[in-house]
Amino acid sequence: MDNIDAWVWWLIGAAALGIPLVITAMPEFGMFAVGAIAAAVLAGLGFDVVVQVLAFVVVSVALIAVVRPIANRYSRQRPELATGVDALKGKQAVVLERVDASGGRIKLAGEVWSARALDTGRAYEAGQEVDVVDIEGATAIVI
Repeated sequence: MDNIDAWVWWLIGAAALGIPLVITAMPEFGMFAVGAIAAAVLAGLGFDVVVQVLAFVVVSVALIAVVRPIANRYSRQRPELATGVDALKGKQAVVLERVDASGGRIKLAGEVWSARALDTGRAYEAGQEVDVVDIEGATAIVI
């Protein structure tokens, strides 16, 4: 094993850092792997171990310092396109059977839904249009 060049060890290290990246989905391991690849390139060009280790540290820390805040900012944003029950909130529906605090039926987005009134003192008669403010399970909350 004495005849294996340093750049091969750095590539083995980069591959080893890729394993926890895949298993844990922590992007920091990928950034360390890129640092190891940078060190492998320098090792292949003939730089000594101190320069290789410095390159590994500098590239890894720079990636974490730059990429991680950007990724965190994008991961906290809500999707622009609402899907599922989120897409139904704010839609209008037509009352099919009287809706009050205890329940009723509405037609929402072409489907029949159970519904109840948000205001417990309010009732909506068949044919009225209501607004969906929330979905709790399979029940639309309307006003």
